[in-house]
Amino acid sequence: MHSTEAEITSSTSGRRPDRTGRFRWRVVDIVVASVIGVASGVIFWVWGQAYPTLGTPLEAVLPGLQGVVNGGWLFAGVLGGLIVRKPGAALYTELLAAVVSALLVTQWGALTLLSGLVQGLGAEIVFAAFLYANYRVYVALIAGAGAGVACAVNDLIITYPGADAPFVVLYVGSSVVSGVVIAGLLSWLVMKGLARTGALSRFAAGREAGVRV
Repeated sequence: MHSTEAEITSSTSGRRPDRTGRFRWRVVDIVVASVIGVASGVIFWVWGQAYPTLGTPLEAVLPGLQGVVNGGWLFAGVLGGLIVRKPGAALYTELLAAVVSALLVTQWGALTLLSGLVQGLGAEIVFAAFLYANYRVYVALIAGAGAGVACAVNDLIITYPGADAPFVVLYVGSSVVSGVVIAGLLSWLVMKGLARTGALSRFAAGREAGVRV
């Protein structure tokens, strides 16, 4: 049997679950989400610098396959959502990461901010669909897929308008796979690893690591 975040909080504190208060952001939530966003933004920038080496050859071999590298720009929202577990966390961390990346100067300029907004919403919608109460691995994978779909649709409209059907199918499919593996699974593993170290002791993600369910 799996416990919800509210039940975990109750079992470790001796208080009754607060079904509404758990949605309120604390100072520590803002600080940690901001740290995730800033650190992810630096990684986004580095990933962008590596894109010509990673994505361009794939596009040359099979147009649309370059979507497999998109996961490197999708993980911030999923990781932020998994750790902070508050409404808006996925959107905030992904958008902040995009802002930091843009400030460091990327080849996509201001469009980086639009991508961050759309990708963050893709993950946020999934966490909202589960009522911000379920953070098991399959939810992380779906959130990664959601970010991948959002990323692909945005790119097809902005970067690849008028692309033919084979390109669209391959680009969306490869973006989703990348989102599931990199943004979804990898973020979940990072969250679990941090929880085991005790670094997330002030979050449900950390407390649940010590609760047998």
